[in-house]
Amino acid sequence: MKRLLIKNASSIVTCDDRDSVLNHAHLLICDGVITYIGTELPQAEEVIDASDCIIYPGLINTHHHLYQTFSRNLPQVQNMELFDWLRALYKIWENLNRDVIYQSALTGMGELLKTACTTCFDHHYVFPGGESETFLDSQFAAASALGIRMYASRGSMDLSQKDGGLPPDSVVQTVDEILRDSRNAVENYHDPSPFSMKMVALAPCSPFSASKELYRQTGILARELGVRLHTHLCETIDEENYTLEKYGKRPLGYMESLGWVGKDVWYAHGIHFHDEELALLAKTGTGIAHCPISNMKLSSGICRIPDMLRLGIPVGLGVDGSASNDGSNPLEELRVAFLLHRLHSSKLAPKGYELLKLATRGGARVLGREDIGSLEPGKAGDLFLIRRNRLELVGADLDVRSMLGTVGLKGAVDYTVVNGKIVVEHGRLTGIDEEKESAAGRRLVEKYLNL
Repeated sequence: MKRLLIKNASSIVTCDDRDSVLNHAHLLICDGVITYIGTELPQAEEVIDASDCIIYPGLINTHHHLYQTFSRNLPQVQNMELFDWLRALYKIWENLNRDVIYQSALTGMGELLKTACTTCFDHHYVFPGGESETFLDSQFAAASALGIRMYASRGSMDLSQKDGGLPPDSVVQTVDEILRDSRNAVENYHDPSPFSMKMVALAPCSPFSASKELYRQTGILARELGVRLHTHLCETIDEENYTLEKYGKRPLGYMESLGWVGKDVWYAHGIHFHDEELALLAKTGTGIAHCPISNMKLSSGICRIPDMLRLGIPVGLGVDGSASNDGSNPLEELRVAFLLHRLHSSKLAPKGYELLKLATRGGARVLGREDIGSLEPGKAGDLFLIRRNRLELVGADLDVRSMLGTVGLKGAVDYTVVNGKIVVEHGRLTGIDEEKESAAGRRLVEKYLNL
């Protein structure tokens, strides 16, 4: 049995049902699972002295596009909105290969780990010809090297410009190809057991890049295989106009007609919903991945988070693709969410601690996982530590539950632990040589972008 003891914690913010905060306590993880939290001091082979530290549950990222990490901060797309932004970037993404997929995943998930994320869901939907059958292999290899809990997707696009969609022919596939590879991805990688480190969802990209047949057949296959469904929805007014013109329905009505609502479904963004549509989400338990920074950068709009939380709709936090966010930092996302909704909704906005729970327990609910999201015996040993003696936190830690929303944290956390394993120590990744991989990534970016 492998035991990790985190002793003498100044505060442990559990995010449990009682919203407990334990002071001057210890936490024991055995074989990746929390077995004890309290004031008695257990024994263990590996020990972290958490004196003057706050411990939080690991943050859960419910929507990302790791492959976009190598196409961020490009001057030519900085002032574009979604449709034009996508048209410009498809020309870059059609050159993806397995090396770019691996190194961009390593970069993106490395930043996630350093900024408190312990579970990453990635929505990969661009599969150009050549080596694309190896892309999920590369992502899981990067996740394994880093030690992060990975929830991948076999995304897809089949509706190209010639068929009335947005992407070019070079990045779409046929429905038959997609379904065959989707089944293979689930059979090869999806582990539904408790504390799984590898899971797979099926995820057509969007109503303007995936056909009605692809959505319908993917839904049937996912439910046959017992996996979850994910797609972009209600992100922009352009998307709404597209589905109204092409299908005679608003985006959610279109999804409902295809069977794409329910507790096994979650949407990225979910900005432009009417009241009756929110009621449908609540009734069916359909989830939302809230990505505030991406929504702000692309001028897409503001998600109705206060209304969603009031109705009990499952909501998690997502950093979205690095190209539409230019970072993979869930701590930044958490604080921006707090500020955005304070600005837009005033007293109705979620408080700092409510947003921490959205980024932890909320994300677990969206992903359909009961083994992560809080710190309590029987849950996964996924957490992060922040030392209180940082100069920038002097006077900021009076309310440790709300601090990450109201004040925030700039820079890397001190420790991140996933599955009982230390993956960030003193702000540095333990699984890889950061300098070596940074240099390799830079060389690859220059080649990929033809710089």
